[in-house]
Amino acid sequence: MSSSLIESLLAAVAARPDDLPLRLHVAELLVAADRPGEAIAQLAAVLALQPQHEQAQALMARALGGPAAVSQPADPLPEQPAAATPEAPAAGQPAAGGELNWLALEAQFADSVPLRFASADDEPEAVKGDGDRVFDVESSDVRLADVGGMTDVKKRLELSFLAPMKNKKLRELYGKSLRGGLLLYGPPGCGKTFLARAVAGEMGAKFTTISLVDVLNMWIGESERNLHEIFETARRNAPCVIFLDEVDALGHKRSQMKSSAMRTLGNQLLAELDGMEGANEGVFVLAATNAPWDVDPALRRPGRLDRTVLVAPPDAAARRSIIEYHLRQRPIAGIDLKKLAGSTEQFSGADLAHLCETATEYAMHDSITSGDLRMIEQRDFEAALREVRPSTGPWFTTARNVAMFANEGGAYDELVSYLKKQKLL
Repeated sequence: MSSSLIESLLAAVAARPDDLPLRLHVAELLVAADRPGEAIAQLAAVLALQPQHEQAQALMARALGGPAAVSQPADPLPEQPAAATPEAPAAGQPAAGGELNWLALEAQFADSVPLRFASADDEPEAVKGDGDRVFDVESSDVRLADVGGMTDVKKRLELSFLAPMKNKKLRELYGKSLRGGLLLYGPPGCGKTFLARAVAGEMGAKFTTISLVDVLNMWIGESERNLHEIFETARRNAPCVIFLDEVDALGHKRSQMKSSAMRTLGNQLLAELDGMEGANEGVFVLAATNAPWDVDPALRRPGRLDRTVLVAPPDAAARRSIIEYHLRQRPIAGIDLKKLAGSTEQFSGADLAHLCETATEYAMHDSITSGDLRMIEQRDFEAALREVRPSTGPWFTTARNVAMFANEGGAYDELVSYLKKQKLL
């Protein structure tokens, strides 16, 4: 067998370590070339992933029994028999039923083949609190001052959580708890996630974003366990902000659910919000949804997500700030921010970012076709406005129907006031 062929195949194995058929082929060639030590290393990698692989086991037996097999230990234990017996088969010899004595092989060839389930020397020891396998908490450097507009939302956040946290003595005097929940709802792209990060940054707390995909698991009971781990980790890292993104998917109305597993998961979320399995002091839950009318009413009762705030599209001042933010590192000239803010009524923050991107594309395309480099100008935005439309229209159509016909108990009074102010109702 050509050694150059084997070396090239070894290089291929190094490039594709998960290719088990290739490893087996290389191991077979190594055994045939009287290179059992290298064959053992390749076969050990295969058996670590597939311990019952028959071909790999047979090749391992050949490699261990070949002429270049690793020698026996110099001083065997006195009680160890030299030959195989039915009670204690020797290393490398088949046991009853044709299976190899792998434990004996691992002990005998530990210097040549690493143990299949041994920890690496540089593997850190597990530390209590580091086993948060569902999600990671992080710090946020965003502040409320970075959020354009949203005056009413900021005021509610200041009253419910930020002010009590910053004034410990007053909080103790008034008996104000550092726990609670707030449901943010509104059209998509209006900054609900950004606002949650700003709250965490403002109070110097840890922050984590959770969605349905972070929790859901195909095995019975695992989804509930994942959700419990999320809240347990938040409690260990308090003060901590948990942001439940698209909470209508996780806490949908149970009366409309056909899946018993999802109903059970919803019940687990209610229990975690109540703190039944641990105190939620210092854990603040922010939830966001585009469809609050699909959220289970039990989630919105006092003590859980007890405050509901509308996050509407940015007003004129906020739109001006958002456009200015997205143009801060781009070459611009003669941009009329006031006119642009007036022309972008009902645009969400995401719509405004897309508008700036489209205007940039127009300017760049003109520079490429004409050969003359120029700045982004007002005419580029005028061209972009003919193409980009606000994406909030369909949401307001649904919201208007909810405000008119499904506002039981005044749950959407804030939405009704906003729609009347915008002459949409």
